Amino acid sequence: QCQWTEEPHGVEVPQDLMHWRDRMHALGLIGVYKSDGIGYGNISIKVADGMLISGTQTGHLASLTPDQYSLVTEYDIATNSLHCLGRVKASAESLTHLAFYEADPSIQGVIHIHDLEMWQDLMNKVPTSSAAVPYGTPEMAREITRLFQESHLPMKKIMVMAGHSEGLIAFGSDLEEAAAVILPLIER
Repeated sequence: QCQWTEEPHGVEVPQDLMHWRDRMHALGLIGVYKSDGIGYGNISIKVADGMLISGTQTGHLASLTPDQYSLVTEYDIATNSLHCLGRVKASAESLTHLAFYEADPSIQGVIHIHDLEMWQDLMNKVPTSSAAVPYGTPEMAREITRLFQESHLPMKKIMVMAGHSEGLIAFGSDLEEAAAVILPLIER
């Protein structure tokens, strides 16, 4: 449940957020499936007013402008609800990103990518969510909390979403650290 206020979010979008989103798009890790037009992947950072996240239905764009990010100002994982502000709605994966920020206050950046080969290769080799847990749900947010408590997710800084084909999430103290987890895996 997304309560969206369609007006400028009023937050300066940092260059590193735009850089890493566009870089992930250039690498094909954020984009849109040609077969059905459905977008995949998103990126966020924690800011003083909440969380800035790439907007829904922006995967087809090679480069985003500051207006194509949404500011999530309030949320409740238990009721699957959030309030966002901006020219675009927040990504459907917003609660998943917020679960990382809740799990560890030192996390400042989260990158959700899609890559079939990497997803298959890392399945059950890094912390992996239950295949029964759908993406973008309170259950996924709770699954992240569980993985933080019961696995080496805080150390690995990457997880596989078993129930979300091709989906992986990396995080760090900033987006550069999150990207530094992903980039070596592409080169393997």
